Amino acid sequence: MSKVSIIVPVYNEETHLAQVIEKLMRSPAPISPATGAPVQREWIFVDDFSKDQSLRILNKMAVKHGFRVVAQPRNHGKGAAVIRGIREATGDVILVQDADFEYDPADLPSLIAPILEGRADVVYGSRFKKSASQVHRTYHYFVNRFLTLVSNLLSGIYLTDMETCYKVFRADLIKSMNLTCQRFGIEVEMTAYVA
Repeated sequence: MSKVSIIVPVYNEETHLAQVIEKLMRSPAPISPATGAPVQREWIFVDDFSKDQSLRILNKMAVKHGFRVVAQPRNHGKGAAVIRGIREATGDVILVQDADFEYDPADLPSLIAPILEGRADVVYGSRFKKSASQVHRTYHYFVNRFLTLVSNLLSGIYLTDMETCYKVFRADLIKSMNLTCQRFGIEVEMTAYVA
């Protein structure tokens, strides 16, 4: 596998967007098990018709860092931004990364490695593993745990965090999915396809 496409949906993130982009650009690239060299990364930022200065910040920083910016013509939701990013992606592996500081991009190589090594077709991150830092609001935690439990019962697969942003797919698999959810239901829809 020669390229990883990283999709970053953006909506009204101007407050910390520049700092998030700098952190993402400094993050380590995964290493190819075949060559021992860093894998090429394709960054695709999809602005979902932000009402703040997010798109302006993206366009300015794209000149500096060479990533792609896709601007949605109107606000459709996170799911629509992810679907658009999947259509635009040209990599062999596709990953979704949020445009905030909830996830550490230093984790990306370990998430991508099982796919690069041929040990997995899909990899989910988890905010609820005991080894992960626990910084969650109580309400969000219980709702997510409930939804994950229901998903596990219906799908027959065991996950600890069905709604995690970090989902990594072989590109041919995710591109073959007929994803339609425009908003956060995309998390459930992707999991149903995987099951």
